Amino acid sequence: MTTTSAVITALGFCWLGMVLAISFLEAPLKFRAPGLTLQVGLGIGRLVFRALNTIEIVFAATILIAILFDPPPVGAVVALMVAMATLIVQLVVVRPRLTRRSDAVLAGRDVPRSHSHYAYVALEVLKVIALLIGGIAVLAHGVS
Repeated sequence: MTTTSAVITALGFCWLGMVLAISFLEAPLKFRAPGLTLQVGLGIGRLVFRALNTIEIVFAATILIAILFDPPPVGAVVALMVAMATLIVQLVVVRPRLTRRSDAVLAGRDVPRSHSHYAYVALEVLKVIALLIGGIAVLAHGVS
């Protein structure tokens, strides 16, 4: 395995682990905590997801640079590009909608539930699958 393949694999699986831990474990469990208000939960969620998204951008940029220097197999590149494109859609299209809604909730307005949460979760599932496939493909290529 080349150093570049090792970097791509490590960052891809770290990215995968962070998404799984935050989006599918921390986020839903947070709202089950006794005494936690919706406003406090949203405030915490905004901070956590801002940090996650920042790290995701760094990981995606580093993986992209590594791919440019030493491309893994095409299937791995496609899967990793799907993960990166998914992140871009989340940040540019879905997150602004979620932010507007959470701003309204934090301001005390009564707003209906947002379907954007479902879109964000669907994109998270797609990203998880893409990262898993990409990481496995790079890893399998590196050990063959």
